[in-house]
Amino acid sequence: MSVGIDDISFYTSNFYLDLKSLADVQNIDAEKYYQGIGQEKMGIVGADEDVVTMAAAAALPLLERCDRADIDTLMFATETGVDQSKAAGVFVHGLLDLPNRCRVVELKQACYSATAAIQMACAIVARDPKRKVLVLASDIARYDLASSGEATQGCGAVAVLIGSNPKLVEIAPESGRYTEDVMDFWRPNYRSTALVDGKYSTKIYLTALKQAYSDYLEQGGAEFEQLDYLCYHLPFSRMAEKAQTQLSRFTHSERSKAALDAMVMPTLNYNRIIGNSYTASIYIGLASLLDNPELELSGQRVGFFSYGSGCVSEFFSGTVVPGYRDYLHTDKHQAMLQARTELSYTEYLKFYNFECPADGGDHLMPEQTTGPFRLEAINQHKRVYSAR
Repeated sequence: MSVGIDDISFYTSNFYLDLKSLADVQNIDAEKYYQGIGQEKMGIVGADEDVVTMAAAAALPLLERCDRADIDTLMFATETGVDQSKAAGVFVHGLLDLPNRCRVVELKQACYSATAAIQMACAIVARDPKRKVLVLASDIARYDLASSGEATQGCGAVAVLIGSNPKLVEIAPESGRYTEDVMDFWRPNYRSTALVDGKYSTKIYLTALKQAYSDYLEQGGAEFEQLDYLCYHLPFSRMAEKAQTQLSRFTHSERSKAALDAMVMPTLNYNRIIGNSYTASIYIGLASLLDNPELELSGQRVGFFSYGSGCVSEFFSGTVVPGYRDYLHTDKHQAMLQARTELSYTEYLKFYNFECPADGGDHLMPEQTTGPFRLEAINQHKRVYSAR
């Protein structure tokens, strides 16, 4: 029996800002963003969208194919939680009409927690192969206006169904980990935007990559030359290129620059036009790879490097299952992305500056999203969600 990814789908907001609009306001060349950080657009949430509505929307296509009664556990990974006590996944549980016997928990460790959820999910399924675990990763990357991180904002959610004898990716048991208490990126409870030391964070990311990969090899993992593709955590797309260069040097790879690039470029297509989605980004990268019509991935080994600032990281691998194409949601992903609405810079500022009511009154939220779920109201400090 193998364990791994039985299904995967992602979702992002209905709105985006082309980074050329941001560059024009800043009076700089848009290539600084298009080429410099590898980003073209960033997703922007409406007033009635949040991590709950995006996660539920990402999960909906998966539930059209599986029996809800088989879902044993829902794990919600995020660093954009909506409540300090109640797990965001409990809201999703209600929206998706999951069974009452399904356990729900929220996990947090910057951008890493989705990987922790997937590894825990694999252990649950290995213990009882009849069960399936729904892992949701959903985040909104938000930075101060005019800060160095503004252009790397974005949003997105990914739903991953973990099961036995999976249809998409068999996850290997070997994994390497690295944890160190550092302050490269953080967001205190009293702030709505993150604080980041960009250069230091990049340095720690690359250090964690080498350390986690070294531990992965010690645990019996595959050599670099045995990996066909690599999915990296993507705070911005060029970070994957930096990581690939670092890892190839560290492993003394003899592959050409073109071959090294070919291992990562197919994982970046969605991230370039969505922006940073924190916990979801590495697995939206996997969706980008699987959805690529020019690649036949059956039997190919994919390496994964998951990094969460602060920091916790993990390196592991999985093998794509023959016949995987029959179970993808490529058409839905493409249709969703093509249906998005571009915002002007002025409109972007209005979206950015909207603040959820916090006075305890009864408030209806502006109807903006066209997605299947929305945050309808905030009444007496209670979030009220609805399905269309």
